[in-house]
Amino acid sequence: MSKMFLRATLVAAIIGVAPALAADISGAGATFPYPIYAKWADSYKTQTGNGLNYQSIGSGGGIKQIIANTVTFGATDKPLKAEELEKNGLVQWPQVMGGIVPIINIEGVASEQLVLDGTALAKIFLGEIKTWNDPAIVKLNPNLKLSDTPIAVVHRSDGSGTTFNFTDYLAKVSADWKSKVGSDAAVEWPVGLAAKGNEGVANTVTNTKGSIGYVEYAFAKQNKIAFADLVNKDGKRVAPTMDAFQAAAANADWANAPGYYQILTNQPGEKSWPITAATFILVHKQPTDTAAVGEALKFFDWAFKNGAKEAEALDYIPMPDNVIGMIRTTWATEIKGVDGKLVFQGN
Repeated sequence: MSKMFLRATLVAAIIGVAPALAADISGAGATFPYPIYAKWADSYKTQTGNGLNYQSIGSGGGIKQIIANTVTFGATDKPLKAEELEKNGLVQWPQVMGGIVPIINIEGVASEQLVLDGTALAKIFLGEIKTWNDPAIVKLNPNLKLSDTPIAVVHRSDGSGTTFNFTDYLAKVSADWKSKVGSDAAVEWPVGLAAKGNEGVANTVTNTKGSIGYVEYAFAKQNKIAFADLVNKDGKRVAPTMDAFQAAAANADWANAPGYYQILTNQPGEKSWPITAATFILVHKQPTDTAAVGEALKFFDWAFKNGAKEAEALDYIPMPDNVIGMIRTTWATEIKGVDGKLVFQGN
């Protein structure tokens, strides 16, 4: 395990269990945005003195906790549809976007040397492609020396928005995957080892020879884990880069998406990374603790204003200015206390 991964895990543990101070903001959910939320939290604490008590427990846990009203905000990479938001009295918005990548541990194969297409990736996770020298993989990689090493599939054990987006992509590119497994935050995996969170998947792949998993790109980059290129919808080989994530995100029509519900997998475009996703924040439309939600909105507003460079440094995509404007309007019109007063005043 890398020193950087140990450090990230330690920070996650500290943030997750530290007692919240009066001015601290409590949230829980997706592991996908954890690296940038941790970075923003550190900068925000330095500038304002206010902390972020964020538990990186997976999107499913974040949704459950915000519905139960045990945290100020929930975080999820699986957006809720408009009817689910209405049913639970929630407001949702996208905070940042990024990419999900297949990570690998194959002896002698470095990042971006291996390429997979959607069909091969689905067959690997279905357990139908069992070794790295399978003809389907060799055909895609004629210049790589691939051995008969058995493939060890690694997947999430917890309810996960990363899993939702990964399986959504597989269901779009493979009829077999769609009919046999489908897409959701938690699925019945045909094969593989289970690990909790992006951190757990990254750690398991790092320590398992011949393995493949999927994590948010920042986890792979920060921990120096090899990842594969993919063949996108236009049939072009692409690497996970900021430009590739932005190319996919450019197709999002946020203005016409009720509750900002958008899925960005398998987008067209020669440069588009096929497993791109947004990560979302959930708060109560009529919070019981308006002061706490007000502090959370100040933090996320600060992140929109000041956090773009930090996001890009970790290869996340900041939300476009016009979308941020729409989100602020949502805050200023939909989130109100029991007395009818607006929680977000802007500045």
